Amino acid sequence: MNSFKTKILLVTVICSLFFIGCSNDDDDDDLMGNWIKRSAFDGPARSSATFFVIDTYAFITTGYTGDDYLKDLWAYNSEGDYWEQKADFPGVGRSSASAFDLNDKGYVGLGYDGTNRLKDFYEYNPQTNTWSQKADFAGTARYGAVGFQVGGKAYFGTGYDGNHLKDFYQYNATTDSWTLANGFSGNKRRNATVFIIDDKAYLGTGINSGVYQTDFWVFDPATEVWTRKRNLDDDEDDHDDYTIARSNASSFSMNGLGYIAVGENAKSIWEYNPSTDIWKERTSLEGSGRTDAIGFSINQRGFVLLGKSGTSYFDDTWEFKPLEEQNDDDN
Repeated sequence: MNSFKTKILLVTVICSLFFIGCSNDDDDDDLMGNWIKRSAFDGPARSSATFFVIDTYAFITTGYTGDDYLKDLWAYNSEGDYWEQKADFPGVGRSSASAFDLNDKGYVGLGYDGTNRLKDFYEYNPQTNTWSQKADFAGTARYGAVGFQVGGKAYFGTGYDGNHLKDFYQYNATTDSWTLANGFSGNKRRNATVFIIDDKAYLGTGINSGVYQTDFWVFDPATEVWTRKRNLDDDEDDHDDYTIARSNASSFSMNGLGYIAVGENAKSIWEYNPSTDIWKERTSLEGSGRTDAIGFSINQRGFVLLGKSGTSYFDDTWEFKPLEEQNDDDN
């Protein structure tokens, strides 16, 4: 009789654990956000490309196919959902370059050509579809740096030149010159990511000597001051714990919120609210998990595309809809 009761108890425990597991799966399914597949990139599949956005177009250039370092330039028409090839980038083909837009022109520099770390720098004029070489970057030759424009000021910073870096330089297009910017108190790193909200730049993730960096910072160009925010591996008691530790991630912002998606050993996407300094997980990318992808926003629309997983390189383009429920049947 005792043996029979023991068997009943074991069955009850197993069933309870089964339903608890089902409940957790349901919680995952309840994450908000939906991914819509857009026009596939017309160029070769690649990782470690760079981009800049002008008006309703995103311009994608450079990158690595697993065999070749690239220099082609493609423009994505976000309103028509199609791609147009433009004039090739004039520098040597490369991966892990950096870029920004400034005064309706695109700027690309730095990177790695398979042998050398680079510091050359070029301007693209979309009105004439032409490139011109500009003053070399004033810092050391490097790759895996971040590039961004915020409040009318443009910057390159961090990266890897044989050592991990934390310096930032500002570019002045009028004088075609670089100046060392105010100090950054964060950790050294390469392969970080930046998004812009309300004329402030938010920087996080990246790697240094095999360690993912979880400090998170906001830069105000009006004061040229970096301010530390809540860490990306926060475990305080006033909200759910989270860890957004990764490198080679993609990011974008829309409607006053920031997003960090995919990256090394990651497929998830997290949403940042600057008013609360809190992150929330959203529906993971519906395409293949990937690293070395790119992310950008155009007119309050966010996109993730390209990248690689192991030896597989991708040419797909995805748009994220944060206010929609995930739908398996719309792609």
